[in-house]
Amino acid sequence: MMHKRTFLPVMAFTLAVTLFSCVPARKLEEEQAKRASCETELKTTKENASKFETQVNELTKQVADIQKRVTGLQNDTNTYGTTARIKSSQYNDLVKNYEILNSLYKQLRAETENQNSKLVGQLGTTQEELFKKQDELKKKEASLAELQASLEALRLTLQQREARVKELEDILKQKDAAVNELKKKVQDALLGFEGKGLAITQKNGKIYVSMDETLLFASGSTKVQPKGEEALKKLARLFEQNADVNVMVEGHTDDVPMKGSGDIKDNWDLSAMRATSVTKIILGGSTIDPKRITAAGRGEHFPLDPAKTTDARAKNRRTEIILTPKLDELLKVLGSN
Repeated sequence: MMHKRTFLPVMAFTLAVTLFSCVPARKLEEEQAKRASCETELKTTKENASKFETQVNELTKQVADIQKRVTGLQNDTNTYGTTARIKSSQYNDLVKNYEILNSLYKQLRAETENQNSKLVGQLGTTQEELFKKQDELKKKEASLAELQASLEALRLTLQQREARVKELEDILKQKDAAVNELKKKVQDALLGFEGKGLAITQKNGKIYVSMDETLLFASGSTKVQPKGEEALKKLARLFEQNADVNVMVEGHTDDVPMKGSGDIKDNWDLSAMRATSVTKIILGGSTIDPKRITAAGRGEHFPLDPAKTTDARAKNRRTEIILTPKLDELLKVLGSN
């Protein structure tokens, strides 16, 4: 019996340590494994408690039997007095042992119920936290999926834009190459004229053929002189061979006001009529589509040199023929963007 009394507290302590070791873990698999372990230990504890209860019942029966024997012995003779006292002592010991065992049983049962209550509470808390974490994980997974979808959409958009940029760059390169080639063709066509009242420049993707007044017109006149007409017809042949080039003819004057009384009343009239005269010579006898050419008078409002000197005014009296390669492909790309 003393061995059992020693065993019970040790067992209770071991059970308590084992139960308290079932701490909720962060991961579902560890928590489920620990929960299964705790449930197994709880089952073992209940089985041990049942065994102790059986032992107590057996002891109770033994006490009842001894009581009967004591009663019989009391009716015997004094010869059995010593035996009765011994049995009575044994009975008292059994009663004490019973009380001790019963007390231990009640204590163990109370501790077991307390530990079971704590364990159930811990399991409930762990499950609730686990459910919350699962919900949070699902939300994060959904957010991640949305983010990945957004990134994929951005990646595709970026690829499309890069392709558009590449396409635009290629067209710009083609345009620059076309402008460079056009400039060379103009220089070849006007060989012998450049530097003699005629200048060819390239800027803003266009070719500018600037002709001084001395090459094209007499002072105050709108009739093109023979030398200028020769240069214009060479340009016309070039325009016939390059149908993908648009032409703007601009007439410019100096800032000295016109005082005419006929058709030419001011610098606007003079610049516009000179541009028209140049345009007619370019179109005359050629197959050029008139829609490709625009004639415009600028008057004195776009001077090359704003100084009020004779040289500056001579520079400003000019006709500019501006050649622009058609940009249909480039405009299509820009329009699609």
